[in-house]
Amino acid sequence: MECKIRVFPAGYLQTNAILISDPGSGQAVLVDAPHFVWDQTEAALKEDGCELTALYLTHGHYDHIGDAARIRARGVPLYGHEADRYLFEDPERMRPFVFPPDMELEGFEIDHWIKQGDRLEVLGLTCEVRHVPGHCPGNVLFYFPALGVALVGDAIFAGGIGRTDFPGGDFATLEKSIREQIYTLPKSTHLIPGHGPATTVGDEIET
Repeated sequence: MECKIRVFPAGYLQTNAILISDPGSGQAVLVDAPHFVWDQTEAALKEDGCELTALYLTHGHYDHIGDAARIRARGVPLYGHEADRYLFEDPERMRPFVFPPDMELEGFEIDHWIKQGDRLEVLGLTCEVRHVPGHCPGNVLFYFPALGVALVGDAIFAGGIGRTDFPGGDFATLEKSIREQIYTLPKSTHLIPGHGPATTVGDEIET
């Protein structure tokens, strides 16, 4: 089996959505769903001959969930951490921070709550869930050991870390999360963040 990983920056903040597809099995999963990403995702699924079987959300900030309700309406189950339930179900709580200010926000329900230490079977692979709060209460990362990749949301970026000035953010908590949950991954692990280019655990430890 050979999975394909595509990154689609979408929405006004160019938030990364990550599509992992397995043309051999005809299945695919999407991590995060910024506004307007479904059109790109749908085209890629058709190209690969795959069906979307799950949407995994790294956290509940509006720029990561803009198309989630649209995708859920297609019968795709959604996964997220319960600490961000209030953001998933009522994204209007983020209205003071929304850009552009008149952007449409639509809440939704999560089908499966995930937590620290969960191991999901994804496209025949094991995916480890790690809770990395600090940017917001429910930020998680999805680590695929066989692919050497971790999808980290806004906990860490290439050369930087996530903002902690949003409601529910806390710098000390984020620092602890990074040291205990990200820096403990193999140094060769590729990190795909919620914005910007990929990096590696080793590069971030050194810089």
